[in-house]
Amino acid sequence: MINTDLKHISSLINGEEIVRSGMKTMDVTSPFDGKAVGTVSLATSEDAERAIETAYRVFHEIMKSLPSYRRSDILRKVGKLLEERTEEFAQVLALEAGKPIRDGRGEVGRAVQVLLFAADEAKKIEGEVVPMDAAIGGENRIGMVRRNPIGVISAITPFNFPLNLALHKLAPAFAAGNTVVLKPAGKTPLSSYMLVKLFEEAGLPKGALNLVIGNGSEIGDVLVTDPRISKVTFTGSPSVGINLRQKAGLKKVTLELGSNSPNIIFNDGDVNEAAKGLVRGAFAFSGQVCISAQRIYVQRDVYQQFLDQYVSLVQDLIIGDPVEERTDIGPMISEKEAIRAEEWIREAEKAGAKVVTGGNREGTLLEPTILIDVTPEMKVVCQETFAPIVSVIPFDTEEEVIAFANDSDFGLQAGVFTSDINRAMRVADSLETGGVWINETSTYRQDNYPYGGVKLSGVGKEGVKYAIEDMTEIKFVGIKLT
Repeated sequence: MINTDLKHISSLINGEEIVRSGMKTMDVTSPFDGKAVGTVSLATSEDAERAIETAYRVFHEIMKSLPSYRRSDILRKVGKLLEERTEEFAQVLALEAGKPIRDGRGEVGRAVQVLLFAADEAKKIEGEVVPMDAAIGGENRIGMVRRNPIGVISAITPFNFPLNLALHKLAPAFAAGNTVVLKPAGKTPLSSYMLVKLFEEAGLPKGALNLVIGNGSEIGDVLVTDPRISKVTFTGSPSVGINLRQKAGLKKVTLELGSNSPNIIFNDGDVNEAAKGLVRGAFAFSGQVCISAQRIYVQRDVYQQFLDQYVSLVQDLIIGDPVEERTDIGPMISEKEAIRAEEWIREAEKAGAKVVTGGNREGTLLEPTILIDVTPEMKVVCQETFAPIVSVIPFDTEEEVIAFANDSDFGLQAGVFTSDINRAMRVADSLETGGVWINETSTYRQDNYPYGGVKLSGVGKEGVKYAIEDMTEIKFVGIKLT
């Protein structure tokens, strides 16, 4: 059962919960059965401004001079506390996000790793010495490049990985010595509230992390436009991300905006391993994953072999209550999104596509769906479905499939299955994506490599070490010797 402390929560500013009469409230409901999980008091634009003011003050008074060993110790302690409370967090993820409990435990495990990576990196932030005498007139001079924290970071997070993606913003920010104002998705604020409490328990200075829970229409502009904010890091839809970037001005911005990831299976690849991997690759968390396998291109002479095996494996998936151990596929985040995805399937069918398994919906539960005979202009192919829908498409030549894969407004990650290393590297170099996995699905992600896309998939990189680079400012210091 959910902790009773989470039944009614509010924003946390300077370590204190915001409570006053007349605050608007919102229910947090289970996507599976619609039952209320908790209630949230909603922050106003004035609350957001206060959170920024607090973060700005604490940055200048404490965080920017907090030694790296202290920052590292705090992050490591949060990791330990989170690991100890794995089951509690996994239960909350199942209830507020509809994430199958086994996947919830996996998300907590990854989140712990992010914290430990950040704890290590906090002690490795370094600059370099510039050889000043490389230039005429540079004799008797010393040049140093140092990395300093940038200040207040506005972190806006999505519903699909409300814990791990929050930590991909928070952990590197604190490793570098910054402060943060965190706005979680309205549908999944409980795990963020719990996380902020863990940082407090681990000894993060009061006010270094401030949580504002509210409607984007009410507080979104403040968290993007306030001049005291030095960087905005956002994960969400392209339309919101583009609007955010236009409003951010000269602030640093990292945007992770999704994809419709291609996965390519050549006839010399391991078809069996590809089929098994792409079951999870396409349908984990009901396909509500930015790098979910959405387009599967299979070389024609192994196409039917792959399709037959793939359909059989997908039909074995168990759909149901996310808190049950046996559940593979839980609900989509809302019935509105499930209806939208079902409409895309029906629209594709009318245009000539064929559903070979799945395609049916009950409330927020949409069956894992495999489509064939699709065309590039169908929404299920050219847009991001963010649903348990995958299209299996035959191809003949390497050149042809590269053109198919690159015919997209997105470019986040791709998967390629082949035993030919020369082909693997040719294709990897040719694909217009931020990342390519060979003999692994597009959906695989570790938390210590640079992650981010091109085109409408966004700008900037996550991955602790690489995020720190953008959360610090290079400063040159020169000394003239006398």
